[in-house]
Amino acid sequence: MTEHYTGLEFRWGILSTGGIATAFARDLSYLNNHVVAAVGSRNKQSAEDWAIEFPGCKSYGSYEELVSDPNIDAIYVATPHTFHAENTILALNAGKPVLCEKPFALNAHEAQSMVDAARKNNVALMEAMWTRYLPHIYKVREILVSGVIGKIVAVEADHGQRLADYANPRHWEPELGGGALLDLGIYPVSFAHMVLGIPKKITATALFTDKGVDSHASAIFDYASGAQAVLSTTLSAKTSNTATITGELGRIEIGSVFYTPTSIKVIMHDDTTTDYPRVYEGGGLREQAHYFSEMVQRGDKESSLLTLDETVAIMKSLDEIRKQIGLIYPSER
Repeated sequence: MTEHYTGLEFRWGILSTGGIATAFARDLSYLNNHVVAAVGSRNKQSAEDWAIEFPGCKSYGSYEELVSDPNIDAIYVATPHTFHAENTILALNAGKPVLCEKPFALNAHEAQSMVDAARKNNVALMEAMWTRYLPHIYKVREILVSGVIGKIVAVEADHGQRLADYANPRHWEPELGGGALLDLGIYPVSFAHMVLGIPKKITATALFTDKGVDSHASAIFDYASGAQAVLSTTLSAKTSNTATITGELGRIEIGSVFYTPTSIKVIMHDDTTTDYPRVYEGGGLREQAHYFSEMVQRGDKESSLLTLDETVAIMKSLDEIRKQIGLIYPSER
């Protein structure tokens, strides 16, 4: 099978019925030509209940049935990250383009197997790091390219949420890849990669829960240019959730929550400030969907804003952090 695109509507198959699947599907309503055409779950009743909100959405009681639907243009993989490789490769082998939730996989080995499957089947694949496709991040990249803030010397980003009040197993259970780093820390790590690329050296530390996953993790990325990225994440408390890129001539401050649609400021060394307020409706998950549909329509197999090789490189950075803090998941033992 080969991927296809109708050119009229882009018909999504949603793999899983969790919270992020619902948020993604709802945000598609802002796009005129995107349709939630089908949903797949390991439980048929769960799929049927989920589909009620989306008129015309078919429900399947298995992922195999979903990816075999000839009327689906692409699959959105929304399962916990321990299942990303298995679910993504299933869809790719069925000839379906895949937008896979972040973090892309549990580790770089799994990520590479997904990339290999996409290239073997000649099918489009993209990590759903939706931040890369938001308007304020386009503006950040534009400012960086302009050189107005000078040579980059530092990046700071944090992502902390108070999840102690929520009992969602994917945050806490080792079997589901729980912990702050992969669920929340992926955002600061990916952000640092976007701005500065692959680090020369990583230094990391962490605190653990009684279940053996990280409740807090921090890392310093050192770069050959002399720049540093200082990154932190926690699921114990809500932090500022901001990001700053500092250059020799000025800095870019990204407001809270930095990885969602938000405002930015450019503050020069003489305190001259340019504001870019948030002007955006909706949650922002649709921007990656729009980009992905156009990518598929063009016949491209990967994103130029987040290549598959960069996705694997990000997973390698996460692997190195986990190695240093001693975070090993059951499936990796």
